[in-house]
Amino acid sequence: MVKGIFKFINKGFGGLHEAALLLAILMFLSQILALLRDRLLASIFGAGAELDIYYSAFRIPDFIYATIASFVSAAVLIPFLMERLERDQMTAARRFVSAVFSLFTFVILAVSGLVFWLMPVLAVWLVPGFDPVAQGQMVMLSRILLLSPLLLGLSNLLGSVTQAHQKFFIYSLSPILYNVGIIAGLIFLVPRWGLAGLVWGVVVGAGLHLAIQLPTLKRSGFWPELRFRPSFWRQEWRLVAKTVLLSWPRTVTLSANQLVILVLVAMASYLDSGAIAVFNFANNLQSVPLVIIGLSYSVAAFPTLSRHLAGGRIDQFVAQLASATKHIIFWSLPVMVMFIVLRAQIVRVILGSGNFDWTATRLTAACLAVFAVSVLAQSLVMLLVRGYYAAGETLKPLLVTLSASAVTIVAALVFRLWWSESESFRLFWENLLRLRDLPNTAILVLPLAYSLGMIFNLFVLIVLAIRDWHWSIRPFLAVGWQSLVAAVLGGLTAYYWLNVLSFYLDLQTLVGIFLQGFLAGLFGLFINLFVLWLMNSLELRDIWRALHRKFWRADALVPEQTEL
Repeated sequence: MVKGIFKFINKGFGGLHEAALLLAILMFLSQILALLRDRLLASIFGAGAELDIYYSAFRIPDFIYATIASFVSAAVLIPFLMERLERDQMTAARRFVSAVFSLFTFVILAVSGLVFWLMPVLAVWLVPGFDPVAQGQMVMLSRILLLSPLLLGLSNLLGSVTQAHQKFFIYSLSPILYNVGIIAGLIFLVPRWGLAGLVWGVVVGAGLHLAIQLPTLKRSGFWPELRFRPSFWRQEWRLVAKTVLLSWPRTVTLSANQLVILVLVAMASYLDSGAIAVFNFANNLQSVPLVIIGLSYSVAAFPTLSRHLAGGRIDQFVAQLASATKHIIFWSLPVMVMFIVLRAQIVRVILGSGNFDWTATRLTAACLAVFAVSVLAQSLVMLLVRGYYAAGETLKPLLVTLSASAVTIVAALVFRLWWSESESFRLFWENLLRLRDLPNTAILVLPLAYSLGMIFNLFVLIVLAIRDWHWSIRPFLAVGWQSLVAAVLGGLTAYYWLNVLSFYLDLQTLVGIFLQGFLAGLFGLFINLFVLWLMNSLELRDIWRALHRKFWRADALVPEQTEL
């Protein structure tokens, strides 16, 4: 049995839909654990000052992760690895991995040490609305969390090797173990050490994120070594320099996204206590479909996209990109509608316990609805950006992201001004999202600006893809129309049953709320699938065929057997 489990763990997945389904299933499990984590956070701390400090403490370590660890991300390294594996240059590939590993370790330790020393100064700029005591607590937590970029960066570096060999199962286990570590911290460390115990749980989770990669990495023969000998670097520095030059636009791209979050958190620090927590809870909830759909298809498609371009097969590259796009549209539109319709039930079931009060529940549900509007845009941006990375083009995504980031920040500032000075603007959103009687509704401007920026990002990327790859949007109109019609009808069905079930269920209990949302969503999903079946959806048939193949029973593919 143990041998069978190990065989499955090391299985390679070559088909787009099979790999995407596997990733989606495991990422769904990861997101379930993430939701359990957030429920424990909400129940123990509520949407108040403590969680504001906790979430703010992530901002600087996350920024370091985006600016440093992105140099060793799969999106950058996989094309280099695929090029060497395509030519059967295993020794060169191993040396390349060791060189990148050595450089990253040195740089991340140096930067983290400098930031550890400067943290008190940085905190004043990051959360200007906090009092000195809260800023001091944030500094202490941020210093502990500086271990996270090191561990997660190393895990991503090693994960690029497992993804290059299409070992998606191992890759998908990492975020599951990451959340296990955080949950363990909540259960065992928080009662003793408070918030400090919580962030140590994050560090443990990051360590598990890395550790799961090691056995398969050792078996594949890609175990990295620290190399600082001049003779080694005389041979490898050109390739590493090429990697850095190629990846710096991607690094700035990710840094721009983190900079947007930094600005939004700084704005939220001026709002009432709990605003940062509400913003992060809503963002975490909307990331569930984003990870399961957008990230699954993007990660599953990326090695194949890189392989097609490495072999000069541009037509197959465009076809693979189009196939992934259709399925992202197919899944995202129904999920968007369901999240908007069932937002209150989702938040009440997942977060509505303990110290998480009714005001925080309603504000989080409203923010979730605004975030959900851009789920499709965020998912397609993930895919198209990886398409450009597979093509070795990192400058265009950088320029697009910088533009979208500027749009987001400017929109947040303008919306905040309108919220305070234009009663009609404020009342429109408060009435639309049923928040008229609540305080602190200004938090809505943050997800509103974020969604606007992501939609702008997608629009520009589509224009560029049409020009650069002769990418026609016509094939996507049919799937978009079918999915939209089915999603709207499914959403209306779910909304109808929400009202019907409210007369028969006790909505003051967790079971009643869960059954209301679950049954209404189930009826909506049934109508959605039935309409797609009536419309003879090709994507629905693709998913059925992928499930029918029973991909989990296929033989394992070791690296030497994989057609690269």
